[in-house]
Amino acid sequence: MTTETLPVLAILGGTGDLGTGLARRWAQVGYQVIIGSRTQEKAEAAVADLREVMAERGVAEISVQAMENLAAAEAADIVAITVPFSHQASTLEQVKSALTGKILIDVTVPLVPPKVARVQLPEGGSAGQIAQDLLGEEVAVVSAFQNVAAAHLQEGSGLDCDVLVCGNKKAAREEVIKLVEAAGMRGFHAGMINNAAAAEALTSVLIVINKQYNCHAGIRITGLDA
Repeated sequence: MTTETLPVLAILGGTGDLGTGLARRWAQVGYQVIIGSRTQEKAEAAVADLREVMAERGVAEISVQAMENLAAAEAADIVAITVPFSHQASTLEQVKSALTGKILIDVTVPLVPPKVARVQLPEGGSAGQIAQDLLGEEVAVVSAFQNVAAAHLQEGSGLDCDVLVCGNKKAAREEVIKLVEAAGMRGFHAGMINNAAAAEALTSVLIVINKQYNCHAGIRITGLDA
């Protein structure tokens, strides 16, 4: 990867609103994006829908491909995972060999249906910590995007939302912050992967706020100089 070339991005389990929202925002600013899924057909359907939406918005030229998860992870420089928590470990086990030396952006939130409005962190500490423990130190796991509503990612306008970025390697966090900014938000170094628990727990708090006030709330970091 050179300074002149943008990294190729893969989104595993990227066929839902969260995954396609990230794909849309990254693709429209010039990134090559691969939408991964357990099946090629499901990935292709998501890509077709995305191209149709982008064409309606006047964006005809985007680089988006469909692949099965393992092929997507192999072809990408940076990989994101947007699967439900119940599928996180099995998906990572499937693609583990393709992630060595790469950054994995873990967007997983350990919600426990039906009580998703209650903080219930897993025994492993957090989804981000579980991913790092499972993949080992040869993979730079960075936790991010847990507090961004998929509905806002699907919108074409800018986002009034900040993103907490946690991971053990500062250089990897910096790469993910670039992607946060490319998606129209502000990203902040929020410490080691241990701190992912805080961002993940906030998601349940935001679910309560969304229900109470009929909104799609996010978070903002205050007290910074303009």
